[in-house]
Amino acid sequence: MTENDSERTDYRPLHTEKIVAERKTFFLDLKENERGRFVKITEDVRGRRDTIMVPVEILEEFIDALDDIREVAEG
Repeated sequence: MTENDSERTDYRPLHTEKIVAERKTFFLDLKENERGRFVKITEDVRGRRDTIMVPVEILEEFIDALDDIREVAEG
């Protein structure tokens, strides 16, 4: 393991939620590192994973945007 690898250490979740929808699984992990807290959102589709990180400082704005999208989707 190199020094750069240790900088990318995946910190243990402070809290985790799991959502299963058909062939996809979503993991929402509250984590913390030296820069602060964040939510790591991972989509797993048959072993292929994509991840985004949302800083807790903008979490309310992120949730509001999802609520807006839900309202439009429900028409």
